[in-house]
Amino acid sequence: MKTKAKADRKIRVPTDADDAAINAGIAADDENPEWTKEDFAKAKSAVEVLGTEVAGKLAAMKRPRGRPAGSIKENAKVPVTMRVDPDVLEAMRETGTGWQTRVNDVLRREFIRRR
Repeated sequence: MKTKAKADRKIRVPTDADDAAINAGIAADDENPEWTKEDFAKAKSAVEVLGTEVAGKLAAMKRPRGRPAGSIKENAKVPVTMRVDPDVLEAMRETGTGWQTRVNDVLRREFIRRR
């Protein structure tokens, strides 16, 4: 697999040989074959299969995206957009995981003590 760098992450991009191996594995799986257009056409919704009551309960159980209501602290950090020189940003990021917290600590020491 080829590796592409994106920001701090590495994304593995499958090669043609990898794709061929993946597709061969899918084709060899008799218990769970890849769906055809006909399979999708015959498919039924959860409401049709389970009924509205059960489907409604399942939908109600689905957790919404984001933080749970009431979980944000009173003194939660506030996201900001700030421009810094590229070498400064690089130096901050080179300190590793948690660099934003360390920047916050430096700003706190510098500006809160002046109050």
